[in-house]
Amino acid sequence: MEASSTRCLPTVRTLDELVGLFESEGGDELYVRWSRGPEVDLGDGFEQASRDGLTGTRLPGLSANSLRLEPWWNGRSVRLWLARRLYDYQHLPDLRGPGVRPWVLRGRQVARGPDNEPLVLCERPVAWVANEVLREARELVDEQGSREWGPMDRR
Repeated sequence: MEASSTRCLPTVRTLDELVGLFESEGGDELYVRWSRGPEVDLGDGFEQASRDGLTGTRLPGLSANSLRLEPWWNGRSVRLWLARRLYDYQHLPDLRGPGVRPWVLRGRQVARGPDNEPLVLCERPVAWVANEVLREARELVDEQGSREWGPMDRR
């Protein structure tokens, strides 16, 4: 994949737009990745790898999180499902630095990482996710009123 092919990646600007994208793309092979973007992650397209934050070990794929609806979700709101998938990792831009933001990709899982996250090979970048979507996701999750649930922030 040429880096230039990712420059015109569309941006999802609302949570409803993300739901529409998920439904139109058949969400089973969609993942969200928090990074500086496909141009950085895919480079020349040959080595798609992440690094383990603890040991520095090269991981055989891009660390990402599946957007796939799990059967136990039992027909509940797709909007809430996607909101919680974004909410879980909303701390990563602060942790990883400037330019880190979420983007959606179509890919296939090749392994699991040290935090049991999917390691995927990107078949196609799909869209950036705007900050407005993250704000909507945060508001929707917060509206659920659960004191026992929060983001995956280790800080």
